[in-house]
Amino acid sequence: MNGHNFTLAGAELQALSTGALWWPNEGVLCVSDLHLGKSERIARRGGSALPPYDTRDTLTRLAADIARTNARCVICLGDSFDDLGAALALPEEERLWIERLQTGRQWMWIEGNHDPGPTEFGGTHMVELPLAPLTFRHIAQGGTSGEVSGHYHPKASVAARARTITRSAFLVDADRIVMPAYGTYTGGLDCRTPVLSDLMRPEAVAILTGKTAIAVPMPR
Repeated sequence: MNGHNFTLAGAELQALSTGALWWPNEGVLCVSDLHLGKSERIARRGGSALPPYDTRDTLTRLAADIARTNARCVICLGDSFDDLGAALALPEEERLWIERLQTGRQWMWIEGNHDPGPTEFGGTHMVELPLAPLTFRHIAQGGTSGEVSGHYHPKASVAARARTITRSAFLVDADRIVMPAYGTYTGGLDCRTPVLSDLMRPEAVAILTGKTAIAVPMPR
């Protein structure tokens, strides 16, 4: 698999180039900020119409990561749905697709600010998940260690061959991981933004997603 290996709180992890986090010793695959149904939510609220293929694309990539890792447990780290209305509005084909992905494995839905409460989809719904030595939650908390969170959709830019490459990125330091957004149409927040630069230690790295996972010092 194409990814970058690192250790957090003693757990050996791999940041996959797709934006998923793989914990091989536990068989855990973690993805954050799927925002399923985003195009429907935007249209429902009177925004610009987007091609309604975002959920299908996100689930296609997630299915490939599950098949590639043979994950025993999938953790969706909050904002899995663009809002609770989007969850209810998913077409039957996509609802059944999620059910098929859940079959034969544990599936954990962590609540996010876009989906603050259980949906009618199968799996286990919780505010956060302690899975020693790590804790999975949607939004980072200061003063913690071994934390895996999402919410901010971080992205990072690097200079390469007289041009700048900007990609979604994992932010990693000795205390935490801030996951990239996995969903289609999700956008991103520059890692130099104070809310992220203040959260991460000076030695933090950014692991860029794309065809290849690339680790660089986190831009400041």
